[in-house]
Amino acid sequence: MSAANIVWVAADAASLRVLEIAEKLSETATTLLITGESGTGKDQLARWIHQRGARCDAPFLKIDCASLPSELVESELFGHERGAFTGAVARKPGRLEMAQGGTIVLDEIAALAPGMQAKLLRVLEERTFERLGGTETLRMDARLMALTNTDLPRAVASGRFREDLYFRLNVLAIPVPPLRERAADIPPLAAHFLARLAPIHGKSEAALDPAAQQLLASYAWPGNVRELKNAIEHALVFGKESLLTCADFPQVVRASSESRGPIGALKSLEELESEAIKATLEATHYKIGRAAEVLGISRKTLLEKRKKYGLL
Repeated sequence: MSAANIVWVAADAASLRVLEIAEKLSETATTLLITGESGTGKDQLARWIHQRGARCDAPFLKIDCASLPSELVESELFGHERGAFTGAVARKPGRLEMAQGGTIVLDEIAALAPGMQAKLLRVLEERTFERLGGTETLRMDARLMALTNTDLPRAVASGRFREDLYFRLNVLAIPVPPLRERAADIPPLAAHFLARLAPIHGKSEAALDPAAQQLLASYAWPGNVRELKNAIEHALVFGKESLLTCADFPQVVRASSESRGPIGALKSLEELESEAIKATLEATHYKIGRAAEVLGISRKTLLEKRKKYGLL
């Protein structure tokens, strides 16, 4: 995949600052921590950085720490020898070994079990590892990028994340702001997704009418960039004309706009987010998985926000 295939849309000052930092860090091989809410584009930024560095022609591999059992994360990361555990019928190289010379991404690193956190700390400090069930010491020659939407300092304070590992990861860090804090990115992001998705749905001439553009610019986007992408695709699927209108967008987006009222009745971002989540839950009959998909956030994040706003 060439660098030209990776796009990071930046028009807002906050995004341009992220891009400036990312550009400087792309040439280093130091461990990098990328933080931000779910759906802000952390994975995309990690790929962007990889493609602009000296390792761009080497592998870019990723492990989702939240979706795999802890024992499987260890096997995926380090690999294993034949007979290391039940079902290990042959030697299998891990991602660290396969990513030699390239980049290994640990997504949702806060989900790692305590034992795995200790093993990862040792790898980062010694730059060596062994396959499960093996005795051969292998050198680590891959840049590690850790991604998380968790407040790691809070996780450290509560004992859920090792303090020494946090400090080891936090040598170089890039916080990615939520979309509501970089509103100038919304129009170019919408145009980018429209151009990319319209041909897929047989609507190459699709465009947004002025009211739809205003709708997107004024919505709080609790699901961030991912939710914006999903909303554009929703409009392309349900829109009957090539000129997309407000009526073509998800009800949760339209409901938020309709509920704002006149200037004197402006609401906080938290109020808008709460209303958006409530409307989605009601529209999906409180099916958490479906509501999370519509909002463009993870099931875990939706459950946390549902508890936060008392939407039980």
